[in-house]
Amino acid sequence: MSTTEALLSVTGLDVTYDSGGRRLRAVRDLAFELGEGETLGLIGESGCGKSTVGRAITRLLPWTATVEGSICFRGQDVRALHGDALKRYRQEVQIIFQDPVSSLNPRRRIANIIDEAMRIATNLDQIQRHSRVRDCLGEVGLDVDAVADRYPHEFSGGQCQRISIARALAVDPMLIVCDEPVSALDVSVQAQILNLLEDLRTRRRLALLFISHDMAVVKNVSDRVMVMYLGRAMEGADGETLCTAPRHPYSRALIASVPTLDQTVSPFSETVLRAEAPSPFAPPPGCPLSDRCQRVLELCRVDWPKRTWPGQGHWLHCHNPAPEAAAVNTEDFQ
Repeated sequence: MSTTEALLSVTGLDVTYDSGGRRLRAVRDLAFELGEGETLGLIGESGCGKSTVGRAITRLLPWTATVEGSICFRGQDVRALHGDALKRYRQEVQIIFQDPVSSLNPRRRIANIIDEAMRIATNLDQIQRHSRVRDCLGEVGLDVDAVADRYPHEFSGGQCQRISIARALAVDPMLIVCDEPVSALDVSVQAQILNLLEDLRTRRRLALLFISHDMAVVKNVSDRVMVMYLGRAMEGADGETLCTAPRHPYSRALIASVPTLDQTVSPFSETVLRAEAPSPFAPPPGCPLSDRCQRVLELCRVDWPKRTWPGQGHWLHCHNPAPEAAAVNTEDFQ
């Protein structure tokens, strides 16, 4: 995708935390694009920087960029936005959090929670806001009359996540960051929320940045997938390619770790990682996977690899990628 076609274009994104006198570089020189109506899945183990990316994009975290870096939304660098311009940006870019219950104000009724978002971000009058509250709750499958005057603690996790989605929709965004929106829910409820998000994406032509650690979920909801490890982007491709023919050792290790019902050996079992992950405060100087990778070269320990393109829309950062192999069965990811 060219930059001119991208709704969101990120280059050189860095995020650093200060913790106990030490500096943690949580995201390192990240780059990706997201088109209108597209879903980009962001996957990796806990602590890899996925949620930090989402919060940086929504300006919920302070962030930096390399000299050549930027975060551009509809062609405008969001780093320069302040005041009314920043308010308009936050109207167009919303976020759904991992814990649906704690993300809702426990002291406000549901109708008031959704109305508050519009009072802050839009110029709608009270009658227009009241009508949109009803429309948004109905759109996420909730009975307006049974929900509007109740409090968050009166609902299940799945219902609270529907309310959170309604709150995001109320300001008519173009992009929603979904920060592990189903990981705290039961499996049956997860399917309902995923189907809801897919339906909303189609009807509203929403772009979604879908953050998760679950390969099966990401494959089924995403147009493209990007794999992260210790703040770095390791590999990216469409969901089918990444699950059936990954080339990066870390992507293959992620897939090998997925349990199967028939107890067959994973086709990528040879890439099981060695040792424990290094401290994020002191990652290896070259590729962050070099201390755990069975395909490591001496070059990997000192030099971060440049991006290469083994196929159409398929890229990775690796000095010694796995050889191309025949596609494998993906029934375990359905």
